[in-house]
Amino acid sequence: MVQLYNLHPFGSQRVVPCKQEPAHFCCGRDVLFVASAAASCRVEVFALRQQGRCEPLGSFATLGRVLRMAHSRTGDYLVTIEEKSKATFLRAYVNWRCMSAGSSRVCVRMVGHKVEESYSETLKEQMSIVEMPLSDPPLCISCCPVNGDLLVGCRNKLVMFCLKYLFINQNLTVLDFERSLILHVDNFIPAEIAFCARHIAITTELDVLILKLELVQQSADRTEQCAHSVRMLEKPVDGGLKDEGPSAHALQLDLDEFIMCQKPAELLGEESKLCEIPITLEYTELPTEDTKRFEVQYLLFRCFTPDQSPFGFCEETKLHSVQLLPIYQTGGSVTAHEETEIKKELLSLFCFFSLPHVGYLYSVGKLVELISTYQYSEKSEQAVLTPQFLHVITSENLQCFTVRCSAAAARDEDPYIDTTVKACPPVTLDVCTLRMQLFIGPRAICHFKNHIILLTKADTEDITERRKPTRKMLSRKAESIKSRANSEAEPGWNLYIINTVSTIQLYREMVDYSRTYENVKTESCIHLLSEAHLLVRAAIMDPHFFKSDEKEEILRAFRESCAFLGDCYSRFDTKDYHLALPYYRMSGLSMTEVLKRLVPEGDEIQTCERGFIFYLTHSLNEDLNEELSKESADKVLQIFCLADPVQLPHILCSPCMRNVCPLTAVKYLQKVEKSMPSVVLTLTKAFMALKMGDLTMYEHEMDSCKETVLACGFIGQPKLLRQWKEGIVMPTEFAVHLKETQPGLLVAATVALHENSKIELEEADTFFKMLCGNRESTVPQLLVDFWEALLVVCSQEETLQELLLRLTSQYVSRILKKQLPETQPLKTTEDLINSCNHFGLIFPWVTSIMSVGSPCAKGYCEDISKLQSLLCSQSINIASALPVLEPLTEDGNVGLTIHVLCNTRLGKYEEAIDLLLKRCPDAAVLYAQHELKDDSRAVWWNKLLPELCKRARLTGNDCPVFISSLKETLSVVAMELELRDFLNFLPEDGTAAFFLPHLLHCSQRKVLT
Repeated sequence: MVQLYNLHPFGSQRVVPCKQEPAHFCCGRDVLFVASAAASCRVEVFALRQQGRCEPLGSFATLGRVLRMAHSRTGDYLVTIEEKSKATFLRAYVNWRCMSAGSSRVCVRMVGHKVEESYSETLKEQMSIVEMPLSDPPLCISCCPVNGDLLVGCRNKLVMFCLKYLFINQNLTVLDFERSLILHVDNFIPAEIAFCARHIAITTELDVLILKLELVQQSADRTEQCAHSVRMLEKPVDGGLKDEGPSAHALQLDLDEFIMCQKPAELLGEESKLCEIPITLEYTELPTEDTKRFEVQYLLFRCFTPDQSPFGFCEETKLHSVQLLPIYQTGGSVTAHEETEIKKELLSLFCFFSLPHVGYLYSVGKLVELISTYQYSEKSEQAVLTPQFLHVITSENLQCFTVRCSAAAARDEDPYIDTTVKACPPVTLDVCTLRMQLFIGPRAICHFKNHIILLTKADTEDITERRKPTRKMLSRKAESIKSRANSEAEPGWNLYIINTVSTIQLYREMVDYSRTYENVKTESCIHLLSEAHLLVRAAIMDPHFFKSDEKEEILRAFRESCAFLGDCYSRFDTKDYHLALPYYRMSGLSMTEVLKRLVPEGDEIQTCERGFIFYLTHSLNEDLNEELSKESADKVLQIFCLADPVQLPHILCSPCMRNVCPLTAVKYLQKVEKSMPSVVLTLTKAFMALKMGDLTMYEHEMDSCKETVLACGFIGQPKLLRQWKEGIVMPTEFAVHLKETQPGLLVAATVALHENSKIELEEADTFFKMLCGNRESTVPQLLVDFWEALLVVCSQEETLQELLLRLTSQYVSRILKKQLPETQPLKTTEDLINSCNHFGLIFPWVTSIMSVGSPCAKGYCEDISKLQSLLCSQSINIASALPVLEPLTEDGNVGLTIHVLCNTRLGKYEEAIDLLLKRCPDAAVLYAQHELKDDSRAVWWNKLLPELCKRARLTGNDCPVFISSLKETLSVVAMELELRDFLNFLPEDGTAAFFLPHLLHCSQRKVLT
């Protein structure tokens, strides 16, 4: 559906002072080329200035009558199809500015032939006419706006010429062309073509085919072989008719009397291969290592049938105005050929083509899809697509339609569009007609920046009507600044430059127009504001936007349009109400400003639409740095009490609501509690009571639920405990109070938050450090309590090991510094052993070692036992913990136990025994009895027995501990070994009386078994 609005996109108009009737014209950079229809074979050049002023720059002669012409912005050359002596030629006019400036020097040369000889230092200021010979007459041409390459359409083929820059000397670079590729398209006669970034659009009278040349990586040998094979396969285009017999010729004559209509078809993407139009590539440039090779990718095929509608006859149904429109993603600027150009990267590509009564706009970039269909009120003659508008000429009108290119390109550029962060009007939004401007006999149209070039030519019967002063055109600023000597001989034609109004002016008109629908037709209001938004967005996506004088004004308009759309989706009851949030975000408005727009001061709040509630809910639930005033916060309370009372507890916990009146909040909460009680609501009431300083009410609310229920209640609203301010997590007054009165509840609640992914481990660290007022480098006891409590429930191995390392590091740090915790730990070692399997029972030999020496302070001793308990479990990764444990030396009992525990966990039993025999021999046998089992049992006789014999021999009766330990060891070994093996381990110089009892015991065990 096309909606019609009577807006004013066209501004003033001026007449181009042509000396002769134009036959063809085109725009390029800052100039207008006009080829005359007379036999003079000249091209007039006009400079396009601001406000549509047109100044003649000069003219130059062509070698033949111009049939078609196009200008390439890249390379600044003009290419023409010319006719002379009933033959057609393809020519490119390079360095034409010299000729239009008055220079008479012209160089005519064949493409690629000895360019250096045509130029010298004295003759560099000359125009070059480059002849491009073709085996078939050229029918249509198109220049690539990205790289300046040229595509020529001939019967059954397309020929591509690559633009080249030839370095003559330090001061002179010359343009040339190289025929690089021929696309053979069987039984396909192109009427029009478009070429952009290796994308090709071809139309016949009723068919459209869009292709892309995909780069293919090939080796040099394969490239040469492929090029040779393609040349061998090429056949003459008309060779297929030579062998036909008389019967075939007669059949062809009979068929010519009928109109053969294909069935309408639309094939998109991969399906377009089914169009049965074979394409063969022939490479004509000399193969090198840098030669590009392509394969054809079919993007779109569409076949139409002749129009059978009342508007036209079959023979009038022809496609026209095929165009590829690129939209760029701009980067930095580069300097080339003494002019500053914007470095452009292709973002999106669109293709437009039209039938007499309907036009089609497709996206052919990342995804091939139909974007818009344009229904014309009368038969169209020609159309031109721009990023902002589609301009169509009919027999009596210049029509201006809106387009959806910027909406599609915005989604290609920004992945956040169509989320809660950013929004853009949909690509499927109905297009509209902004204006239908009357003209007499429009014949041709082209577009340049904010100018439309329009050729009109009245029929003989229209001239009398035109002279009657019955209508004004475009609020007629027309200034007839041309003088035409042959006006009577050639009456009725004009070449106009029509200025489109500035983006800001048309945007303002659209916004003002939308207000007429504000209280009547909400969809029309949203539609017009969406059109205004897309108009501004298209201006921002222009590559030259950041150098525009209107840059700041357009950015303000963009933010304003977002605010207007946010207002619409907040005030109106629409299915897309959720768009209020991203549009308000893009507008840059604060929540206070939005509240003032939607709820003016003094107005009583009666109802609120879903969009407004959706915006407020999401904004308040996010960690914004904005704090509402008391009046605004109370207004928000009133809004939610009416619209969504369930959300009140969550809204009150928002950082934005810090200034809310707690007494008013409690009254609203009590109303909600009667119908919808919850733990979160109870906690919120307690929070408000704290703000009021009413401890009695606080205690009443906290005592109404069990502590475990309260801990789980914080999962429903974590902001009761912590909030974000300028990117830093901050504890609330509630958390501060819990720290002093119920630290166990605070720790349990934080553990519940972590296990439900409401708080990260690092975030919890910062929270407790901020809560306890500690420096970043110090760890408060409450954080240690949190780590210990989290170990009880933690199931993720990575987090588990991180917690074990943190606790180990903290215990070691306190032991080394002999530092007592600043608060009483919530759990003792015994509590942790009973509740958490990551804390193990302390081994007897560890207790034995610790019993020797002076006792430690109670808190200090607790850290030691917790560390030993951690290492006595099988959870911690000892290899990772070694660097943390290294500072504990072996000198003290604590260090000794830790080192022996580490050696044991690593399987270094012999090193552990050496340490014990050296530092605490009393515990050696006890250690062996506990640790040397199963696979490690052999250490008894391989290590412990020889070491004890050795040390007993050295010390004798001076160290009875070695004698007693040796006896216990011999008793164990005697039970484990065979008699012969046992004898082998006994020392040869040992006292028989000492070892004989053990030998007898070993032999008796053998007899018994």
